[in-house]
Amino acid sequence: MRFAGSVFGESLLEAWLDFNQELLPPKIDEFPAEEQIFMPYFLFDWDPDRPARSRAKRRKPGIVAQAFLEKRAARLGELERAILDLSIYTPLSFYEILQCEPGFGMRLRDVFLGTEVEVEEHTGSQSMQPGGIVYAQLCRLPEVTALSRLGPYALRPNRKAELVELRALMRRKAAKQNRELGEADLVLHEEKLRAQYLDARDEMFAPVKLANTDGDPLHFHTMRYEVGSAQVAFDALAPLSWGATKEELLEDAEMNADGSLRSAHIEWRKPGNAMHKSWDNTILGHLKIEGRTLIVEVNSARRAEKIRQEIEKRLGFLAVHKGTSTQSQDEMMKSIERRRLARSHVRDEPELPESDPEAKKIVAEMLRQHAEDWVDTRIPALRGRTPREAVADADGREIVEGLLKEWERRNRESSDPLMRSFDVNTVRKWLGL
Repeated sequence: MRFAGSVFGESLLEAWLDFNQELLPPKIDEFPAEEQIFMPYFLFDWDPDRPARSRAKRRKPGIVAQAFLEKRAARLGELERAILDLSIYTPLSFYEILQCEPGFGMRLRDVFLGTEVEVEEHTGSQSMQPGGIVYAQLCRLPEVTALSRLGPYALRPNRKAELVELRALMRRKAAKQNRELGEADLVLHEEKLRAQYLDARDEMFAPVKLANTDGDPLHFHTMRYEVGSAQVAFDALAPLSWGATKEELLEDAEMNADGSLRSAHIEWRKPGNAMHKSWDNTILGHLKIEGRTLIVEVNSARRAEKIRQEIEKRLGFLAVHKGTSTQSQDEMMKSIERRRLARSHVRDEPELPESDPEAKKIVAEMLRQHAEDWVDTRIPALRGRTPREAVADADGREIVEGLLKEWERRNRESSDPLMRSFDVNTVRKWLGL
């Protein structure tokens, strides 16, 4: 580090650009732990003159390492030189965490080569979980295998699909040369491997973008109309509630003393659901009639435009648009956080009562039904195949297992005890895993 700082200190930004494989990368300050994977790249790998598509089958030292070897190599002891050589010539790969003993080490499996190894890793192992995938470089010394480099952000299990797809590509290219995948392929495709890590890292720090079941980004719209009368509005808009009769919608309505309609609620619904095949309908929005006022609430811009067209078509000049208020996803999240903080300052807040056992059974059945549907749902990560279809081949089984491990992790992280209680092994049994 001292040598690099004195000789190549002004090149650090250029190396950061090359490491990130883009001209306008995020600032390194945005990734506080990234030095532990970037600095070894700078010290041992970085060469601004190296072609982007190298055909080399063995790694070569970068310009910092080359200069250091020329000027300082004679000062190194045997062990120091061995560690330096391993840091230069050992290819990086992705390793799935099979077992983890926090504070001591991990058992890892190379996602690309299939080899397994026990590594001693004190600090990094404290934050790792089985099923996670790390971007790392092994340091195989005579008495111990450690990690020369370890990406600070472990990939979640559901990222396995992209790695398996890249592995399949690499295998096809190796097969054309009548050979098995080996370390030379990790060198040949090292830029693609690092791109996988960078994509996963950037995704972790990207703002969460939620969507409704139609895939539309959440953007809440509240529209206010003035209507001719509550009854006229109800008669015109009631057909928007698929599967419900007017009589059913009027069961919860409020009437005036003279028997005329005062207020009513209409769920805007359509048959089926694009995301959940077991749902017989999808609620698209809510229409609330209060006297001569109609309030419409939907959760996306596309639904807002569609319901506005429906209202204008069905009511025409009998509905006058008085205004629309919107709330973005970020604004909604901030509002929820403000309410959460406000509640946290309320002392003596009563505890929530225990859930109704019958309600627990209903939710448990819904989770089981969702799991059954998932088994036969076409998944983009499986290239449009269902999990039941995908487990017929080795790569498909590996991706499905990654998705199931992600499911288990999300259940563990959930604050809902019912979610935590669902046993994903049930799905494994259905799939013969």
